[in-house]
Amino acid sequence: MSFNKIFVLGAGAIGSVFGALLSKKNDVRLIGRKAHVDAVNSSGLSVSGDVNEVFNLKAETEIREIPQGTLIILTTKAHETAGAIKDIKELLRKDTTILIMQNGLGNEEVAKKIAGEKAKVLRGVTMMAAEFFEPGKIRFWNGETAIEHGEVAEKIAKVFNECGLKTRLSENIAREIWCKLITNCVINPLTAIFRVKNFEIASETLKVVRHGIVKECVQVAKAEGISLPNNLEEEIDKKIVKYMNFSSMCQDILKGEKTEIDFLNGKIVELGRKHGIPTPVNEAIVGFIKFLEEKHNGLSRKD
Repeated sequence: MSFNKIFVLGAGAIGSVFGALLSKKNDVRLIGRKAHVDAVNSSGLSVSGDVNEVFNLKAETEIREIPQGTLIILTTKAHETAGAIKDIKELLRKDTTILIMQNGLGNEEVAKKIAGEKAKVLRGVTMMAAEFFEPGKIRFWNGETAIEHGEVAEKIAKVFNECGLKTRLSENIAREIWCKLITNCVINPLTAIFRVKNFEIASETLKVVRHGIVKECVQVAKAEGISLPNNLEEEIDKKIVKYMNFSSMCQDILKGEKTEIDFLNGKIVELGRKHGIPTPVNEAIVGFIKFLEEKHNGLSRKD
């Protein structure tokens, strides 16, 4: 066993999948919401899709102690990063590794600023997909995970691969983060707005919107010094038709929860303003999602 303990902090859909598969050969604790924690502890974690199995692992609502040689996989929503790290800061050790496996841009900077020298923070990107509509039950589609290159990363990749999580090391994690970000900027808000599965937004009717989002993202990425593949619009179009799941943002909207829009399209708008690049399509998308969030919270109109 390479790590004495593995915590999955923010065990929703993707986090629960990581925890389930890693529990085959490691001491894993899921850290999540009480309803999910209670369901997992009483009946196990039921995973369906590319894996069909019930995993008997332990779950808790918080981390109370961090042993020596611990790996923490952070899978909370992007806007919960600061709070999650603050809650465990005093428990961190110099040999603790925090692997950021979230959507969005800038998450690792937030974690590093709060954790300081108390832990090593690494960034990863996963193309796995998962749905979580009922506590204790997850549906998942396998995909590749990339982790920024480094000594600890090699150990993590070995542990992941041994448990069926297809993982490789990346020499250019920033580029991979941006590619995933732009894909998410297309899929997540459009599926959330229309309440459809990912492949459904591949419709020819939405092509101008999809490509408008991507073109603005690419301009902003270039200004940030990020080199991206040519014809990224077509590449994303080809990917979308294969994705049969509901996106995480669509799941959030369906459940009336806050989304990660500020760390996706919202981040593109923010960086666009920084560089003087107009981002009207992404700005409109942010507005649509904010309206849906407000509507769910009863804030869209004043009585």
